[in-house]
Amino acid sequence: MNRIVFFFLLFPFILIGQNALDDVETLFKQKKFVKAENTINAYLQEYPSDKKARELLGDTYGHQKKWDEAIEVYKSLRGEDPNNAEYHYKYGGSLGMKVLGMSKLRAIGYIGDIRKEFETAAKLDPKHIDTRWALVEFNVSLPAILGGTEKKALKYAKQLENISQVDGYLALGYVAEYHDRPEDAEELYLKAINIGGSITCYQKLTDFYEKTARKPGKAIANIEKAQIKHKRNGLHYQIGKVAAEYNVQLNKGEHCLKVYLENHTAVDGVPKPWVYYRLAQIYKHRSNKVEATKWIDKAISGLPKIKVFKKEKKKILAL
Repeated sequence: MNRIVFFFLLFPFILIGQNALDDVETLFKQKKFVKAENTINAYLQEYPSDKKARELLGDTYGHQKKWDEAIEVYKSLRGEDPNNAEYHYKYGGSLGMKVLGMSKLRAIGYIGDIRKEFETAAKLDPKHIDTRWALVEFNVSLPAILGGTEKKALKYAKQLENISQVDGYLALGYVAEYHDRPEDAEELYLKAINIGGSITCYQKLTDFYEKTARKPGKAIANIEKAQIKHKRNGLHYQIGKVAAEYNVQLNKGEHCLKVYLENHTAVDGVPKPWVYYRLAQIYKHRSNKVEATKWIDKAISGLPKIKVFKKEKKKILAL
């Protein structure tokens, strides 16, 4: 009888604890990471050994770019459970992000540890996709003198292909793009679209056309195909952005930006002031100083601290 009473006394606290973690998942989706951090810390006061909660705390630190705090959390978890691939992956990733803010000389001292953590995660979990993506990017971006080679990047891209054909094609395309094989990269990204067809697949090809191949017309055409399939309002903005940045298909760009504004909701991601900024760019390209000034003023009014808006206004006033 006493055991039953104890169980029912304890049950509400277990439920409250679980609800707290459920709330954190919701806060993550809402990008309320400070609130999520506070919620988890309060929960950990009662349940300090809960690994899931501690991992979520590390995740909140990562989202806030508090890399030292994230490193401490993941390192502790990795020490307690050395066979957990996710802990090794997140620890290595946090070290990698911290390195980005260092001088190249200081960063060299961390490279061995980062590689070790990622490779350990890959060995522990033969199907860990994120780890293999990290190793592809790590080996592509690292100079050969520090151990980064195309051969190593391709090794992990091929492993990705065995786990997920779509991820494999995207990774192989990424390696080809980085090593200046644009025709191969385009072909591989197209294969990923044909098999997977996700927004991510289309975005990879769009980025390639826009940034590497410098073919904004192809980028717009690819975004339009993505829009037909996925019907996302955010893709209207993407078309307008490319048009505005590269001074191409301005009528289409203007139309898409205004459609985006008409249908804008919080889930679309891009705030309205950025749309005003793109419209100002389009009118600047047309040498329409009055309309360009109107839209850039709306952008500045909405987000007054964005420096690029003020720089754009100077260009417009100089017309």
